[in-house]
Amino acid sequence: MNEDTLKGQWSQLKGNLRKQWGRLTDDDIDQIKGDRDILLGKLQEYYGKNREQNERDLENWLDGYKTASRT
Repeated sequence: MNEDTLKGQWSQLKGNLRKQWGRLTDDDIDQIKGDRDILLGKLQEYYGKNREQNERDLENWLDGYKTASRT
């Protein structure tokens, strides 16, 4: 999912994002506003994984979200 799609679907994604990554706060969600780089930075800060692993985790989650939203 590219960054334009992430920003475009942000209002639908943010609730599910909090379910997936519970350490993200409401303030974090407000700061991220669909910005992939900020989101990846927050995930790295809270979960301690490197950027590449966070990118894979995010892509896998987004792929699952897209699949679930189609059904």
